[in-house]
This record gives sequence, C-alpha cells and structure tokens, in this order.
Amino acid sequence: MLIDPEINMETKLFFALRKAKAISDYQFGQSITDILFEDENEIRFEFSKKTSKIKHVYYKDKLLLNLKPTNGFFTLSLFSAEKIIKNIPVPKLRGIVMNEISDFIKIGRNVFCKHITDIDDNLRPSDEIIVVNQEDEILAIGKLVIPVPYVRSFNTGVAIKVRKGVGKSKL
Repeated sequence: MLIDPEINMETKLFFALRKAKAISDYQFGQSITDILFEDENEIRFEFSKKTSKIKHVYYKDKLLLNLKPTNGFFTLSLFSAEKIIKNIPVPKLRGIVMNEISDFIKIGRNVFCKHITDIDDNLRPSDEIIVVNQEDEILAIGKLVIPVPYVRSFNTGVAIKVRKGVGKSKL
C-alpha cells in the first residue's frame, strides 16, 4: 500500500504545530503563544534528520524558537523576544536593568542582581528571560539563574545568564 507523501507531510506539520503550541503554552502562557504563533500559515519547522523531532521554528524565514532536546523546552530568539516586547506589558517575561550597564549587556555579559531594577515575579530559575533597559529596549535574551526573591534581595552574584546580546547577534 502506497502512502501519499503530501498527506503524510501535512499531518506531520499539523502535529508539529500542535506540539509547538502546547510546549509554548506550558512554558510561556497562552497570551505569548498567541503572539508567537499569530499567523500559522507562515510558521515553518526544521526537523532533526536522525530523530525527526522539531529542532527550530521559523516565522517568515526568521528564527522564532529553538527546541532544546535536553529538556524539551524552547529558547527564544531575538526576533521572538522583539515580538513579545511589542505586545506584552512590562514586566512580563522581562528583567529590567539599569541604563548605565546597557552596553555591557548588549555584548553578551551576564546580568548581576544589583543591576536589576525590576523583574517578572512569575519567573522561576531556568526560565527564559528577556533583558531590557529602563526604556524597554531589548538588550539580550538569557536564562534566569536564581529565584526572583533572591534577585531582589541579593547585591552580589549572577541573576541572568545571557545567551545572546543584541550587539553580537548573527540571527
């Protein structure tokens, strides 16, 4: 029995979209998922050749999300961070830092507790976070290292491990 490859690919893309939206709902919440996947017809997936699992999610040929195979969660790209910043009120999914250190963060330096002026209370350690300055301009994307109450009370130590600053971005 022959299976039509066109139908098989449509089914694969349908289930990939459902899976990506489910992961995004769990990780970021419904409101952010609606922003990231606003035009489903423009969403494209890149699959692993060995495992056939989702590797990357693209929106109009721009990298939107990366799926980490180690934990099954998404990492944000600068493009997706910009989409979120434009549509979600402050401080949701953000760490707001002093304007004086903006240049250091842009080149990919980590954010210390003493430099954070405000942060989303709903974040947990290892969550994706968007680093912005006090004017809500994106500086970097990264991962929260310690719990939010500790970020507010500590004056030493790394609070956000920056993965990519806008100054050294290739994407």
